[in-house]
Amino acid sequence: MSYTYNVTRLPNGARIASVEMPHMRSATVGVWAGVGGRHERVREGGISHFIEHLLFKGTKRRNPRQITAAVEGVGGYLNAFTTEDHTCYYAKAGAPHFERVCDVLTDMYVDSVFAKAEIDREREVIREEILMYRDQPAQHAQELLTSTLWPRHPLGRPLTGTVETVSHLGRKEIMEFHRNNYNGSSTVVTVAGRVPHEQVVKALGPALGRLPAGKRARFQRSPIHPGRPSVNLHTHETEQTHLAMGFHTWGRRDERRFALKILSVILGENMSSRLFQKLRERHAFCYSVSSGMVTLADTGALHISAGLDPAKLEPALRMILREIAAIAKSGPTRAELKMAQDYTIGQTLMGLESTTNQIMWMGESLLGYGRVLCPMEIEQRIMAVTRAEVQAVAGECLKLGRLGIAVVGPLKDAAKIESWLR
Repeated sequence: MSYTYNVTRLPNGARIASVEMPHMRSATVGVWAGVGGRHERVREGGISHFIEHLLFKGTKRRNPRQITAAVEGVGGYLNAFTTEDHTCYYAKAGAPHFERVCDVLTDMYVDSVFAKAEIDREREVIREEILMYRDQPAQHAQELLTSTLWPRHPLGRPLTGTVETVSHLGRKEIMEFHRNNYNGSSTVVTVAGRVPHEQVVKALGPALGRLPAGKRARFQRSPIHPGRPSVNLHTHETEQTHLAMGFHTWGRRDERRFALKILSVILGENMSSRLFQKLRERHAFCYSVSSGMVTLADTGALHISAGLDPAKLEPALRMILREIAAIAKSGPTRAELKMAQDYTIGQTLMGLESTTNQIMWMGESLLGYGRVLCPMEIEQRIMAVTRAEVQAVAGECLKLGRLGIAVVGPLKDAAKIESWLR
């Protein structure tokens, strides 16, 4: 199925994008701010995520309970998330309630009041969230990996901030950050469902038009990778050892990203992948092992993660490195390439049958590329990837000099891990 994407730009720079899906009975709306963790200074660590929480805590017209009840009361769903370079607030409900959803989301986005009592209360909630993630070894390993790949850089700091930074964020700093970054230039709204574009613009335009034009948030560019592997060990008495590996890759406009995606699929994105078949199915080293990608404006990472018996960490890590070396030396087979291409395209097209996935596709496209990417164009680019291109990408990015490793578990000596890399 082909989709028709419509985009309207308001005089203040805010963009409204929609795709009409008349066969659906629902509509999903996403309001995006082009600001996230990488736009924060050290003392502001976690402020984007803090604001994400606070937009649910009261506006000039609604208290916190009224915000959620307005959507949930008609069977809808309301949520938000913060990433390195954007923050998204989204809601889904039956198409007849589309205007209500738009009113709630724009009310939150434009007219939140940031009451001091709510800030102080939510600060405690976020502290508990930070401590909760710290008690989840797999999550903690991922946070340690980002700090290993991008040390002393905003990308290496946790999106939640730390207990210390969150404790020092006051109402003045929060309102200033919101005022500087929630503006027309940085705002995108995406809608998918049984709603025509004209109705979308009519419902959203007046509220979004009140935003000042402003400027897009600027960020500190990623430093060049250090040229040697980095190991970050957190000794903790857990039943499993949690391994997270990452290789520095390239930004979202790099033409190699299509071959890199195929490489990630072949390595570990499904149960047919090399790492899943070797580590779990053949050797029973782990219950789960997976790979994935992070792609940002100027940098990225291909990451591999696994949870293992502590005694199996060394053989598992050595096996992962052997599989990486093998695909860099010989590339994928023809069958692997075709299966990875079909899997990637199938997952994308099936995902776009969902209104929620459609608003994610449009939002990430507009913020990342300045236009809504055509799914058929991406399909063609994926199908054009060759075995030689996958091998070349593997040879270039899967080098020890680009590698960061984070481990959470009972192991006490990081030097042991470093010795396994030689």
